[in-house]
Amino acid sequence: MSFSDFSQPQRQSPVGILVMFFYTLQQYLRALWPMLVIWIFKFDEVNKLYLALGTIAVILLIGIVSYLKYLNFTFFLDEENQEFIITEGILNKTKTTIQLNKIQQVNINQSLIQKFIGVYALDVDTAGSSKKEGSIKAISHELALELKSRLLENERKEIVTDLESGQSAVAEANPEEHPFIKISFITLLKVGITSNYLRSFGLLILFVSTIYENMRNFTERDVLEEQSLEHYIDGASIFKGVLILVTVLFLIVLLINLVRVVFKYFDYKIAKQKGSLLLSFGLLNTKSTIIKPEKVQITTVTRNFFQKKMDILEIKIKQATSGEPEEKKSAIEIPGCSETERDQIMKLLYKTIPKKGVQLQPNFRKLVFSIFTTIVIPLSLYFAFANWIESEAFEFIYLVPVYSVFIGLVLYFGFRNYRLFISDNFIIKQSGAWDVDNEIIEPMKIQAITTSQLFWHKKADIGSIILHTAGGNVAFQLGDFTRIKHYVNLWLYEIETSDSNWM
Repeated sequence: MSFSDFSQPQRQSPVGILVMFFYTLQQYLRALWPMLVIWIFKFDEVNKLYLALGTIAVILLIGIVSYLKYLNFTFFLDEENQEFIITEGILNKTKTTIQLNKIQQVNINQSLIQKFIGVYALDVDTAGSSKKEGSIKAISHELALELKSRLLENERKEIVTDLESGQSAVAEANPEEHPFIKISFITLLKVGITSNYLRSFGLLILFVSTIYENMRNFTERDVLEEQSLEHYIDGASIFKGVLILVTVLFLIVLLINLVRVVFKYFDYKIAKQKGSLLLSFGLLNTKSTIIKPEKVQITTVTRNFFQKKMDILEIKIKQATSGEPEEKKSAIEIPGCSETERDQIMKLLYKTIPKKGVQLQPNFRKLVFSIFTTIVIPLSLYFAFANWIESEAFEFIYLVPVYSVFIGLVLYFGFRNYRLFISDNFIIKQSGAWDVDNEIIEPMKIQAITTSQLFWHKKADIGSIILHTAGGNVAFQLGDFTRIKHYVNLWLYEIETSDSNWM
């Protein structure tokens, strides 16, 4: 049987047994890591013979499980019914049937383990599920490309029949073209030092709190003893300590962000493929994915002050998803683009560069309400707690003006940047205090529209709107409600009369 004959069930590459072994080993290590930690700290007290025998038994068990997974995993194409079928399982056999016309994406990826072994993974994604419908963990690159071509063959036929495409019907074994955009290492460093501070800070706090909690549970005592803490506070300047702590945290967050960006987006390339964008990136885990213009729902262009000075910006693209929990995961990020590269991408996605049209801005009540909920209420609770429950909390009263000024500035700039721009072909929502986002939607891709108005807003004629798409929602609050309703009627008419096939 030739490799190109997908009509008969076939297995993965024989070296796929090693991939199965390492993935199964990872699962066991994640499940048994508390026992491993205990063995490490109490190695001298553990019976070495039992430990060695147990380790050998676990490795043999994983090896047998991996071999059975490889043996029972098959895939093939049912040409008659136009289906891709995957069977897998050891005791409980599972048969996954995917209709070819339901396939949204076929991605070829390569993890660190797969790089060492020399195989690739192929993931099949449809719009009807919140996870990958089918995944093959170990096949050669040539076989992965050929299978990908066969799985998307039905879609290519549709593209060929589209008179607007004007593309050839010649099928390519390897459709990848030379990249027209490459994100350099220097650009990734710029992105790393100018973005995602909150995400990196959150990861740092989560990591430190997890380590602290595990150490506390393991030693059965508080790592930060009260006496030593009091001694440190008495012996050092509070201001100097806070300054050093903030500096160290900033440097750590910066380092974490740099490492994360470089590892995730290393060697980022964007190529054109039959009118679509083919993205490939990753240092340890290499990912390859396709963005189809007709299936793009929301495109977000993000930039802050430092990025503007460095002439870089970030683009996030959301395609059709099956549910809200997957919206953020489904966003495809393109970091470090210049304005020229952004325009090239926009022309491929929308055949033109989206322009901001008529501007809608929020009522001043939005700013007042934000100040009330984020400054007035928290400070009122703080003073009530310090006055009636714990008077020692007044020792931190010097932080009140710092908090008020910082949050006030964030709210002010957020309000100033909060706008909705409407043109004939695009809706652009602008928001953000530091990182300014511009979310772009085409009216014909709106699935539903929700408008709301509280009874105390009727006299002021202000209200809110939510645009629902298959890639997520875009909301605009407290704008001119009469104008909002006017545009809603236009959008609903366009939705009803549009024959665009964006799914």
